[in-house]
Amino acid sequence: MDVLFVASEIYPLVKTGGLADVAGALPLALKSQGVRVRTLIPGYPGVIRRIKGSKPLAKIDDLFGGPARLLGVRVAGLDLIVIEAPHLYGREGGPYGEKNGKDWPDNWKRFGALGLAGAMLATGLVKNYRPAIVHAHDWQSGLSAAYLKFAKGHKVKSVFTVHNLAFQGKFGAEIFKELGLPRRAFSVQGIEYYGGVGFLKAGLQYADMLTTVSPTYAREIRTPEFGMGLDGLLNQRTGRLHGILNGIDLEAWNPETDKALVRTYKSTTIKRRLENKAALASKFGLDASEGPLFGVVSRLTWQKGIDILAQNIDQLVGMGGRLCILGSGESELETLLEAACARHRGKVSLLKGYDEDLSHLIQGGADAVLVPSRFEPCGLTQLIGLRYGAVPIVARTGGLADTVIDANAAAIEAGVATGIQFLPDNQRAFSEALARAMELYENPKVWAHMQHRGMKANVSWDNSAKAYAGLYSQLLNE
Repeated sequence: MDVLFVASEIYPLVKTGGLADVAGALPLALKSQGVRVRTLIPGYPGVIRRIKGSKPLAKIDDLFGGPARLLGVRVAGLDLIVIEAPHLYGREGGPYGEKNGKDWPDNWKRFGALGLAGAMLATGLVKNYRPAIVHAHDWQSGLSAAYLKFAKGHKVKSVFTVHNLAFQGKFGAEIFKELGLPRRAFSVQGIEYYGGVGFLKAGLQYADMLTTVSPTYAREIRTPEFGMGLDGLLNQRTGRLHGILNGIDLEAWNPETDKALVRTYKSTTIKRRLENKAALASKFGLDASEGPLFGVVSRLTWQKGIDILAQNIDQLVGMGGRLCILGSGESELETLLEAACARHRGKVSLLKGYDEDLSHLIQGGADAVLVPSRFEPCGLTQLIGLRYGAVPIVARTGGLADTVIDANAAAIEAGVATGIQFLPDNQRAFSEALARAMELYENPKVWAHMQHRGMKANVSWDNSAKAYAGLYSQLLNE
């Protein structure tokens, strides 16, 4: 079975978040299910520089204002098709915006082109290549489903995965005439969204099957609280909506072989983590201490509950804990964290930005990882924490609720607890979760059992790949 992925980023070539990890790992996992995946991605400058030995597959004379080529290449075991279109992607900065964080004003054009190229590939642009299914990811590729819907004479099936419903790709109505879609597509039953054009809505409206990245999030987004204005449409299509948990790459995230760690370990040698803990504290300029070291690897945003974290830092330190934070984001939240660092020198430290190796060391050295998100479609931090023996302390929402077993009395007695859950968007609940964590940490036997249990959890892509392959087969048999 041939499947074409359409995505705006993919690890290891370009990454801003979890979408890249999924786009990079799922195709490899699907191989064991007999699914061959090629992934269409934009040719950002950093991508073009890294695709040595690529082969031209096709030309497009006019792709939203200029010529383009499609280049085939294999990178890190992934079969890629890269859109070389300098007028759209040949600019320095991030995939979605300038270095100052401001979105590119023509993102509608840049990602409309991604969707259109995906549909063109699916309908015969490249000789001897015709995928059975187009699998599009997030708003940047949402239009591919619309273009396929209105393609003449072709009935290629499509799947659309929502990685985060909060990012919707909404643009003004004036762009519609530039998209090349029939007039009837601009309606409430089409891609019209509150008077404008909704790229994510296009995927939700026109794809043959919808998925999101955890069962709980699939239920949550059908409610007004989490539906971001799209819960009505999602409820109309509930029979087509499936929640399939993400996994992580077990080779990239393996505490037994991880070169970013000072000392590798496995569940039977977990005490070796103490060397990583000491190195982590030193890296962040924290004092030596016998108490627990908490870690955060996150975008510093309201969604991630960073304001709630900031409100509880004084309590965390007062109970004998230390905190290291890796991330960047909203300036007001960065300021709150910097103020906490100033109040608690040697106990709290923030390193702004992202460092892949340091993120590994946090997972391999912190006693616990904190994920206080207000909503979290799936989350990867807690999955990595489980694998590395860093006990996850998470809000009870989305994939966090699906993957962490709360250390309540019954779960501890049954020996199944892997972390701590608390009500999301609730400062007091997070405070109580930290107090529970401190109490459990002071019982080494219980804490070690949680670590061991977490490290045995199945956080691979195996089950998810089977679920996606089953979904593809179902589509083709309809």
